[in-house]
Amino acid sequence: MLDERAYTAVKYKDTSMSNVLLWERTRSWFVSIILVAVDYIAVLSAVWTAYLIRGKVIPLFYQDFSVPRVYIFIVIPVSFLFFLHFDRLSIRKLYFWQQAERLFKASVYAMLLVLVILYFNGATQQISRIFMLLVWMFSFAYLAIGRYGLKRIVTAVDALQVPTVIIGAGKTAELLIESFQQNMGSGYKIVGLIEDNPQPSTVLQNYPIIGTFARAEDVVRRVGVRNVLIAAPGLAREELLNLVYRLQPHVDHITFLPDLFGVPVGSMELETLFNEKAVLLKIRNNLSHLHNRIFKLMFEYLCSVVGIIVVMPLFLVLSILIYLDSPGPVVFAHRRVGRKEKMFPCYKFRTMASNSQEVLEQHLANHPAAREEWARDFKLKDDPRVTRIGRFLRKTSLDELPQFFNVIKGEMSLVGPRPIVQAEVERYGEYINDYYLVRPGITGMWQVGGRNDIDYPDRVKLDSWYVRNWSMWLDIIILMRTIKVVVARKGAY
Repeated sequence: MLDERAYTAVKYKDTSMSNVLLWERTRSWFVSIILVAVDYIAVLSAVWTAYLIRGKVIPLFYQDFSVPRVYIFIVIPVSFLFFLHFDRLSIRKLYFWQQAERLFKASVYAMLLVLVILYFNGATQQISRIFMLLVWMFSFAYLAIGRYGLKRIVTAVDALQVPTVIIGAGKTAELLIESFQQNMGSGYKIVGLIEDNPQPSTVLQNYPIIGTFARAEDVVRRVGVRNVLIAAPGLAREELLNLVYRLQPHVDHITFLPDLFGVPVGSMELETLFNEKAVLLKIRNNLSHLHNRIFKLMFEYLCSVVGIIVVMPLFLVLSILIYLDSPGPVVFAHRRVGRKEKMFPCYKFRTMASNSQEVLEQHLANHPAAREEWARDFKLKDDPRVTRIGRFLRKTSLDELPQFFNVIKGEMSLVGPRPIVQAEVERYGEYINDYYLVRPGITGMWQVGGRNDIDYPDRVKLDSWYVRNWSMWLDIIILMRTIKVVVARKGAY
């Protein structure tokens, strides 16, 4: 029996289906128009920024630099708008980093189209190459900023949330809703749940049960939503098919969550077998391809060389402070396990006293709680071995700066699993083979996911997930998020 009280929480309970659909379409159309305008302004701003920099800041070989207005106001912006909206690159259901990746690709394609147009018009010699490079760089940056800002605004006024009913109220639905709440990009507004046997949970404290599986289509019609999300991976095949067939005539979209938790989905592709009415899910091992490993190595080597040059003054200052703070070497090399089980010296600024081993043994002998913490995490939150400057270095992660030299030597990567000691190998269990596939990283999923606030088993799973889902864009995301985490000093001690 339906819980009639639940419908009081549904926004559309007193609205006819036709009015709901009209409102949703009007709202979607209005937001789309605003999005096109924001994209146009972002690209136009990028063109003018590039124009000012190229013409005023770096005139280089000649002062008379100009760009025809038709390129500024029409050719370049329209080329970007074509690729941005041809594939319906909206802002409704994409998380920020997914949005940024697709914006990056669209920006590259748009600039290639502009260059082709310039070539056939014979204008390639008239317009500066530096100007075009700046246009591409600023367009990507301004588009990302503009869309992020627009999404925050329309989300705040509830203009992008799509009313959705979730079928299922178990652990899967709980994880799903938690993800929606943590990520602004989901675009789903949960108006109720459909479940046969609801169990006490945090989900039911926030969302009402509005029906059962047997009457799912009646509930959807009455509520008036056009989107359904099936979060019941335990359903038998026939039950799932029956549910989909009953719901499909009454909704625009049906999304269901298969039981693929833990499967490396970052590189998954879908193929359709029409005659057999079946789908194939193909999982690529990106790091098994030589060109990907070479590209990753070249990218990280270049970044490390630039990084060393940039931080060298800071490197020297920190070296002096460490030397003055306590006796001992400025940099020490700790033996860690690397790719293919090879041991290597992992460089770090010294953050502990020279007699750290003796201090540790004495502390663990006198403090049972610390001994338990050490056995569990191989770390101590209040470590007596750490020096005064060492606490600052650890809190800011500056103690890992010397690892740039490990990257140049080919022993580490900028991004990869957290480097471990030999004693930790057995704790990785079946996941250790994933660890051996790649070089350990200066930063990685663990560092941007919470660092020391994450327990050890979850650290292992994060490392494994990274290896199985690697992509160049994932590395870029982790590097950018690392900056945010370091500045916030989240989870570091």
